[in-house]
Amino acid sequence: MSEHTVRNNIKPGLPVEIVEKQNQRSGKLTAGEVQTILTPGQVHPRGIKVRLTTGEVGRVQRIIK
Repeated sequence: MSEHTVRNNIKPGLPVEIVEKQNQRSGKLTAGEVQTILTPGQVHPRGIKVRLTTGEVGRVQRIIK
C-alpha cells in the first residue's frame, strides 16, 4: 500500500501533488499544501482526496519530501 493512499499519512500543511478530476486522463499534477482532508475512510486505492490551501480539490498522488 502506498503512503498517499492512507489517511493517517496526510496532515494539514503537508506539501503534496494532487491530480484534479479534470486532469485524471492526462495525469497532470498540481502541487500545494493540504488544507482539508475530504476522504472519510482510512484508505482509498486511488489516493486520499484533499483540498489544497489554494482551493483545488483532488486525490494525493505524491507526498513531497
